[in-house]
Amino acid sequence: MEFEDKLAALATKVRNQRDAIQTEEATKNAFIMPFISTILGYDVFNPLEVVPEFTADVGVKRGEKVDYAIMRDSEVQILIECKRSTDALRIEHASQLFRYFAVTNARIAVLTNGQVYQFYTDLDAPNRMDEKPFLVLDLLDLDETLVPELRKLTKEVFDLDSVINAAEELKYVGQIKRLIASQFKAPEDDWIKFFTQRVYDRSITQRVREQFAPLVLKAGVQFLNEQVNDRLKTALGSSGYSAISPTQAAEAVTSEPIAEEDLARDTEIETTLEELEGYQIVKAIACSEVKPQRIAQRDAKSYFAILLDDNNRKPIARLHFNSKKQKYLGLFDADKNETRHTLTGLDDIYQHADSIRSAVRSYLESPVDA
Repeated sequence: MEFEDKLAALATKVRNQRDAIQTEEATKNAFIMPFISTILGYDVFNPLEVVPEFTADVGVKRGEKVDYAIMRDSEVQILIECKRSTDALRIEHASQLFRYFAVTNARIAVLTNGQVYQFYTDLDAPNRMDEKPFLVLDLLDLDETLVPELRKLTKEVFDLDSVINAAEELKYVGQIKRLIASQFKAPEDDWIKFFTQRVYDRSITQRVREQFAPLVLKAGVQFLNEQVNDRLKTALGSSGYSAISPTQAAEAVTSEPIAEEDLARDTEIETTLEELEGYQIVKAIACSEVKPQRIAQRDAKSYFAILLDDNNRKPIARLHFNSKKQKYLGLFDADKNETRHTLTGLDDIYQHADSIRSAVRSYLESPVDA
């Protein structure tokens, strides 16, 4: 299994089981030990590689323990402190990490609840752990640009120097990206004022701020939608399709059965963020059976199709999200007859995980001709 596939599989497990986890120990067993073993590649049952409940007496704080210490050549390299999966991470949770960081050879400290992993080092002062992480990995909102950096900490290609050298840039780029994301969700006064001053010539009173606050938020959402749509158009435009003449197009249509709805696709189609989020959920479920890059999507006027190998004869699911009153998930039986299931929210898709996986397996077991 590829590194990215392992991350996707663990993310699916976290998504499906997180709300059922009630204790810190259960979080360790269900999520964090698999992260150490499957993702980082260390043997959690080998004390020469992973030491649970690691103890190093520190001043008056004797007997305190860090949940895990990852060892290489008999030296501590990574310290990991764990919290319950339902707990939000705060710097106050890292008190043991601060103390242990100063008395061991570790250059990397990790604070995690099984879903979010905050990686720290000592950029601000030697042998003193920074108060802000240089890398934040959220398995349920994975930033793919961080995957190569995470891979450098795996047992197979451990490259601490490269990680430390890149840490400062990662730290500030990550903080800026999270700040921008927060402003798109809930813009602060300074953010609103910044844009208002550039489009509004009069004095900015409180009434004007109140008027522009929803406008700035709306513009941000529309901008993100347009960026997503542009990326989709670029991806479709570079996927290897070549232009054909009208005669060739007619012959192609008559020589292979194509779903009637697919013929209705045109430039009026608008792919929404909600459809893309639904697609990512289906993709995460299906990647337990195939590599994620084999799960493709095509948007149409009346539905959003999710396909295996971008083949419209291998439908996995359809998202019927165009109605404002009710959303549906379309699933297919062995004869490719579609049944619609009502959704109260995107999380309801997980209730149909078995059917989604079964559809993928059916194409693998009985390949459909392209």
